[in-house]
Amino acid sequence: MKIALPTRGGQIDDHFGHCESYMVFTVDGDRKIVGMEKVDSPEGCGCKSNIAPQLSAMGVTVMLAGNMGQGAVNVLSRNGISVVRGCSGEVRAVAEAYLAGTLSDSGETCHHHDDHQCSGH
Repeated sequence: MKIALPTRGGQIDDHFGHCESYMVFTVDGDRKIVGMEKVDSPEGCGCKSNIAPQLSAMGVTVMLAGNMGQGAVNVLSRNGISVVRGCSGEVRAVAEAYLAGTLSDSGETCHHHDDHQCSGH
């Protein structure tokens, strides 16, 4: 299993589509992190980039994110990646919380403006 997290400065980036990079954790059958890899973020909005198929091709099946628009949720879902929104904090700690079963999806999405930024960002 592989889990991806949009990252900025070692923390979950609150806006999926504009993060610095994605941290991808490889998880074994005992739900323990056994590897990690940094994937550079493509230019432009995440929902319009090739990041979803790229992460899917790497074996990513879960995205732990701060927030994202419905377009990004749809693109990730079409690529076999389930999304957990409302995450915050240091990326490894968030991944470990997910693996421990203590995270759940907030169900909230960004409402985009013309410039594809979240409200309040």
